[in-house]
Formats: sequence, structure tokens, C-alpha cells
Amino acid sequence: MSFHFDTRAVRFPSKEQAETVSKAKPIYQTSSFVFEDLDDLESFYQGKKDYLYTRVSNPNTDDLGMGVANLEGAPKGVATSSGLSAILVGVLAAVQSGDHIVACDDLYGGTYSLFESELKDFGIEVSFVDFANVEEVENAIQSNTKLLYTETVTNPLLRVEDLDQLASLGKKHNLVTMVDNTFATPYLLQPYTMGIDLVVHSATKYIGGHSDVTAGVVVGKENLIAKAKAKVINLGSNLSPFEAWLGCRGLKTLSVRMDRHVANAQFLSEELKRVEGIKSVYYPRYVSERGNGAVVSIELKDRVHVDCFFKSLGWVKIVPTLAGLDTSVSYPIATSHRTVPAETRAKLGITKQLIRISVGIENEHDIANAFKQAIEKSL
Repeated sequence: MSFHFDTRAVRFPSKEQAETVSKAKPIYQTSSFVFEDLDDLESFYQGKKDYLYTRVSNPNTDDLGMGVANLEGAPKGVATSSGLSAILVGVLAAVQSGDHIVACDDLYGGTYSLFESELKDFGIEVSFVDFANVEEVENAIQSNTKLLYTETVTNPLLRVEDLDQLASLGKKHNLVTMVDNTFATPYLLQPYTMGIDLVVHSATKYIGGHSDVTAGVVVGKENLIAKAKAKVINLGSNLSPFEAWLGCRGLKTLSVRMDRHVANAQFLSEELKRVEGIKSVYYPRYVSERGNGAVVSIELKDRVHVDCFFKSLGWVKIVPTLAGLDTSVSYPIATSHRTVPAETRAKLGITKQLIRISVGIENEHDIANAFKQAIEKSL
């Protein structure tokens, strides 16, 4: 190249990759894609080429959306910048200003804040009710209700939703149904195959699996996902290519990780039932034939000093989230449900003594012993 140094620094020679096939998917870490001429550019808008600009689409983000959709048995999916952004675009695919949503009252705190605060600015109203009571759900449905929203396994008290009943209720009232399947993952449950219209994941959790990516995915009916995709583009809530690539890498090991997570959680839940100082152990039942999830919540008795408990956990990490390979704990009243009104927390049973445990893949006895010792020191 006969260019000056400054130009050569920018336009250094590179080998074209079109004929080079990599065993691992390449990372398309680019903001945009190149066209040969104006006709080639126009071919994108005619639907003959897939990629223009990474906010619009990218091979890596497409892979993650399609990969999760495939595991959920859904025809389409779209990846987003976080679990909450996936929830937002999914909701906005189903409702608009002037519409009404009926949501379960035992939601993740971040979702509760999104619904209670932000959706109001869109002119969307939300009623929070006990989804374990189908009569209460039906009584909350209004003439402008468009969406029923819940979680397959609720956070943090781990109530298991009746998805067959939810799907029937949606069909009966001609409503879109949407569930957050983060805790169960598609390995344990595939709500779309049970008649649910939209399924959302915080891929930050078990899909990514290694605590090194923040991402979301929403999958479901093609017409709804097309609308959600448009919201991703217009709201700028797209996922970066590298994080999408990490999410896809994690997705490949989901089943083997979940096997170990679930087995350890089942063991821990049984062990903790016999520990002095624990008032209640919350662990789901009958989630699926493959198991009941990787999260255990416990309520400590009043004579267990919570601060001392957290300080005595040793190698168990204290974090404001869940999943990942290593066992961790969170304190819902101070993190995930901090913004939920105190009276609502009290009604749901989210107390100062409630601890949520994200069970990792370490040795099951080491995990149990860490909690037994921490509680013993805190009595």
C-alpha cells in the first residue's frame, strides 16, 4: 500500500474470512456492515441481505435469539441488552397507551418497578393480583386489558405458576399471555409449547451461566416477536455482539450445568430443613420431570442474627443477583425487592429474615456445610 503511515495504520491489510470456516462462531464485533454499491445497499431494504447496522441486527445477536427460541419450541426470538429490556419490548409488543395489564403480585422487584413506575409514563396501567387465585385474576380483567404477565417460578418465594390455567385464561378472554422463565430455564420448562404467547429470559442468569454477561431474550409468536424486534431497534435496546457470543457459548452447556445446579439445590433444600435456626425452607415442587430449579430460599428464625449470618458465610459470595457456577446468596429486602413497598413485601412474606440462595455446581456437602456453619455461628 502506498498510503501514508496514518492511513496505513487504519487500513492495514486483512485476510478475507469468507472462505475460512471456523469451528467456533466468529464474533462480529462491528457497528455496521459493508456494501459494494447503492444497489447492494438497497438489497438490504428489499429483504435480500440480512445485515446493515448492529443496532438493527447482527449474526451473533440473531444466534442467541434463535438459539433460545429453538430450546423453547418457539418460532422466533430476539436478544436484548438485559432481562428487563426483554420484558419491556415484549410488553410493548402486546400493549400500548391506554391498555391495561394484569400481573402477578409476587414479581421480581425490578419488574415490579418497571410496571409500577415506568409503564405509567407510557399510559399503561397495571393491576397486581394473586395469580394463585384464578378468580382474583379474572376479576381484575377490564375491558382494556390486553396482557396477563407472571413468572414460571416466582422470585424469591418460588411459587410455581399453573401455566395450563394461565394459557386457558388467556384464550378465554382473548388476552396475550407472557411469562418470565428465567428461574426454570427452557431446560426445565418450555411455556410456549404449553400455549403461552411470549416467554422472556434474563439471559444474564442461567443461559449465560458464568456471571460475565448481561443480556435478555424474548421468544414467542412470530407477529409479537416482529413487534418486539421493532421496539429493540427503535428504543436502542439491542445486545452487543460479544455479549451475544458469550450468551451462545453459555447456552451450549445449559443442560449439563442445570443438571448439577438442580441436584445440588434439591440436596440443600432437604439438608436445611433439619437445621436449627431455620424457620422455613422454600423450594419448588413439580416444576418438571427434570427437576425443580436451582434456587432455594430460607427464612431464618428471629434469634438468628442476619448480619452475623452474612459475615459467617466464608467462601459463599454475597451478590445482588443469581445463577453462575458458584453458590451465592442475596438479601431480597435490600436488593431485588428494595423498591417494592414495605406493605407489599410484608403481604408476600419478604421479611428481614428471608435469604435467597443461588445454588452452584460445587460439591453438595461443601455447600450445605457452609450454610450450616454460618447459621450455627449466628444463633
